[in-house]
Order: sequence, then C-alpha cells, then structure tokens
Amino acid sequence: MNPRWGYWLIGPFLLGFTLLAGSQFMFLKASFFADLGFGKTSATLDFSNYVRVATEPYFLRTLWLTTYISAIVAAVCIVVGFPIAHVLARLRSRWTTVLLSAIVLTSFVTIVIQIFGLIIIFRGDGPVNRMLLAAGIVEQPFPLIGSVGGVVVGLVYSAFGFAVMLMYSVARTIPVSLDEAAAIHGATRLRIFARIILPLSLPGLIVGFLTVFNLCMGAFTSAALLGGGRILTLPVLIQRTMLLDVKYGMAGALAAVLLVSVIALNLASVVILKRFRAARMVVS
Repeated sequence: MNPRWGYWLIGPFLLGFTLLAGSQFMFLKASFFADLGFGKTSATLDFSNYVRVATEPYFLRTLWLTTYISAIVAAVCIVVGFPIAHVLARLRSRWTTVLLSAIVLTSFVTIVIQIFGLIIIFRGDGPVNRMLLAAGIVEQPFPLIGSVGGVVVGLVYSAFGFAVMLMYSVARTIPVSLDEAAAIHGATRLRIFARIILPLSLPGLIVGFLTVFNLCMGAFTSAALLGGGRILTLPVLIQRTMLLDVKYGMAGALAAVLLVSVIALNLASVVILKRFRAARMVVS
C-alpha cells in the first residue's frame, strides 16, 4: 500500500487559502461602503469608491507609477540576472556552490536592513556617489531617497537574488551538449547565447519576469522607506489611506484595484505569449 502523501498538503493549503481569501474578502466588502469619516462607513452599498479611483487622476497616476516601477525592476533583474544565472549553471567548479550560497544568503537579510545599507552606501559622500561623480556619469550626487530611481534601486536589490535563483533553475534545464554541438560547428559564444540559450529560456524568463513584477507590485517596505513620502506607490497609498486617513472603504477599493490589475496584467501576458508562440509555429 503506497502512502498518499498528497493528503498532508490539504491542511496547509486550506489554512493558506483561508487566510488569503479571508483578508481579501474583508477588503472587498469594505470597498462597497462609502467612508463617513473617523473610520465609519455608510450602511448602504454603492460604488462611489471605485468611481473615484477610476476618475480621479491622482489614483490613476499612482497605479501607473506602481506598474511602471515594477516593470522596470523586473526587466533589470532579468536582463542583468540571466547572464549571471547562465554562467553559474555552466560553471563546473566548487565555487558554484559558494556563489549560489552567497546569493541565497542575501535573501535572508531583512529588507529593512537592506534598505538602510543602501542608504549608507548611496549617501551624498558615500562610495557610490563618489565613484559616479569621479567618472562623470552624474553631475550631482544621486538622490536615493525621495526619487523613483531610488525606489527602483531598492526593489532591484531586494528581488535580485530571488530572480537569479529562479533563472538558474531555468538555465540548468538546457543541456550543455547543445552548446558544445553549436561550438563544434563554428558558432561563437554570443551566437550560441542568442540562437540557442535565449530562445529555449524564453518561457522561463517570462515566468521570472512576471514573478518579480508581481512581488514589486505589492512591495511596501522599499517604496515606503526610499520613497521618502514623495513617491507613492499603490501599497504605500493603501497603508496611508487605511492607517492615517482611516478610510477603510477607499483602502479596500484600492486593494481591490491592485489585485485586479495584477491579475489582468498576468492574464494579458499569458495571452500575448500564446499568440507569439502560435505565430512562430506558423512562420516556421
């Protein structure tokens, strides 16, 4: 008799689903009641909160800024991280384990400690700004706090290790024999990477991009600390609306908009990917 270990997963699944669905249900429920002030909401259902979110430029700009920052962070993690993951996957040395362990250990550091470390490194007289000024890349110190660039740097720093580990698993699935066969026939390393490695890794890269994008859409700590109160992403705005303004209805509507936006963008990406693969099959 074979033990059915899958049944042991039912309990954790139900617990996780209950916590996730319960919190989202409370937010969705509150979003259909108008705020009366001092944490009180009306007793009648209406869509006034959603109308405000959809019509006021302030909320639309916040949603666009959150999407824009998340897309940039995901793109940087993929473009910079995939070559590193590919080299680690092809590296036949004892240093591979050491380097992978170092990447994993960076993810164990608390996000608050990471952000404060960035603040020290990027301060006006810090090593990074001194190097940028000496190289002539910038004319004045790079402002880490209170700028979109600073929020992007913080999110890239916090998500980069996770992204590299995701893409490392993708690169490991590509047989080394394909590289060797292409090299025997005279292909350069750049051509091997562009014509073999990249096309075979494309589905995994898209999944990695969406994973990092989803994490950044809901990231709060980096945006709150590095935004300096001037860069308001949607998670930061939800926190302010709920805790400072005490408007539970509007906070629920913003949370629902964030959830629906992430789901819609992921579904749109899947549809575009399917059409792209279908078009490639037709052409070939």
